[in-house]
Amino acid sequence: MSLRKKIIFGFSISAFIITILAAFEYVNFIQVRNEIQFLEVTDSIRNKSLELRRHEKNFFLFPEQAAAESGSVYDYLDQLGGITNNLNSGDPAKIKDLRDYVSGYGTQFGAIEKQLTGISADFESRRASFGPSQSFLPLAEAYSRDKPLFVSGFLQNSMGLPPTDPLVVKLNRLDTSINSLRTAGENILTASEGLDKIARDDADHVIRQSQIALLVFFPLFLLIGLSAMLYISTGVVRRLKTLTVAIDRIGARYAGGAPAKEGQKAAHKDEVDTLVEKFNNMNSQLNTWEIELREKNHELLQSKKLAAIGTLAAGVAHELNNPLNNINLSAQALKKNLKEESEAEIREIIDDIVGQTARVKEIVGNLLEFAREREPRLQDVELNALAHNAYRLVSGTMDTGGITFALDTEEERIMLRADPAQLERVFVNLFTNAIAAMDGAGQLAVRIEPGKDSLKIYVSDTGKGIPEEDRDKVFDPFFTKKDKGTGLGLAIVMNVINKHGGEISVVSQENMGTVFEIDLPRKGV
Repeated sequence: MSLRKKIIFGFSISAFIITILAAFEYVNFIQVRNEIQFLEVTDSIRNKSLELRRHEKNFFLFPEQAAAESGSVYDYLDQLGGITNNLNSGDPAKIKDLRDYVSGYGTQFGAIEKQLTGISADFESRRASFGPSQSFLPLAEAYSRDKPLFVSGFLQNSMGLPPTDPLVVKLNRLDTSINSLRTAGENILTASEGLDKIARDDADHVIRQSQIALLVFFPLFLLIGLSAMLYISTGVVRRLKTLTVAIDRIGARYAGGAPAKEGQKAAHKDEVDTLVEKFNNMNSQLNTWEIELREKNHELLQSKKLAAIGTLAAGVAHELNNPLNNINLSAQALKKNLKEESEAEIREIIDDIVGQTARVKEIVGNLLEFAREREPRLQDVELNALAHNAYRLVSGTMDTGGITFALDTEEERIMLRADPAQLERVFVNLFTNAIAAMDGAGQLAVRIEPGKDSLKIYVSDTGKGIPEEDRDKVFDPFFTKKDKGTGLGLAIVMNVINKHGGEISVVSQENMGTVFEIDLPRKGV
């Protein structure tokens, strides 16, 4: 018998048994679904009955909430009435009893409300007649909602009212009405629990039928299926497994080598399918490794380039720093020693020397900051305050009169582990670039979205944006389109973010503004 016939024969027998089981289970599933729907209804009735009793209790205990609790009682009565009127499953006699209980409960509750209104009016009309004891009347009136019989006794024993007094009689009637209402409420709850029990018993019965069917058919299916599997596996399947294991070993041994050659054929079609699948998996894995290898090589090359630039920048900055200091000090001393009558042109030249020296010192400072390999000194940092402080620093050195600054956060205090000085430098550099891109007028916005383990920071502006051809270069050292820029600001920003274990990216469109997105871990590197 061919492999195809063997598989078809074994599958047909198993499929026949499964079909019978599936048909039975489908019918059983319909029954289970109907019983569960009825169970959900009865469970809802029971829950609403419990809520009805809770609001009933609150109505008598809390006079100040009486109006709201009364409304809730009537609302749940309407809901129970609507559900029971539409209920067409279960025991009809029990459903009718429940409808009667709900209807009677509503009538009794309305009568009690009228009794309470009459008792309140009676208390109010007699307030003056109680003399010095009238201060106890509000407490007695409030307590009469829950314990009218106790208040009746108090009025007779402490206030001297006779048993035939109308107020005493009303309180005694109210006690009888409340007890009757509570009995009606217990009847509703008992009836709802009875319906719920019937629904659960019916659902359990249908489920047990399904379990019995599974216990009968599943072992039969398992026996035939295992027999067919063992019969087929003694031949082709066992050899297929051997080939599969061999291919897996080859893939594990030569995972880093060249892809396997295509075109190799096995003796049977099934073997070919398996081999093709394995070879495709190996090829896909090799392609993935190749992409990862290119990315690692690119990162390594970038790191080497940045390290070389950093070393060069540190050497140049160190060599320039001392001469610049000497030039700056000499120019300032020369300016100080000039006489008042010295020519304005000479003073202007000296001022220009001092200003340009300060600018070159700033460039040297940026070079040193970029070249410095100091690791972050992590501590707890409150990010909202740090962003505000960075904007104040920038406002002290740039004209921000036309800038609208907005900080949008979801929490008043957002804490993370970071180096505050380095992180402040990140904000200062981003704010400086944004203000320069807006030519001193526009909107600068910072949005912080805290997560459990990380947070996202969005710094956006309404400036002129970044051309598409320059977006991949903005973080490169010394890349700048400014006349007086060094091109190190964003390189320093990326360096700081990377050292904190985060990532930074930019989204921009010409004449539409720029958004920098920063993703930082909250617990540091």
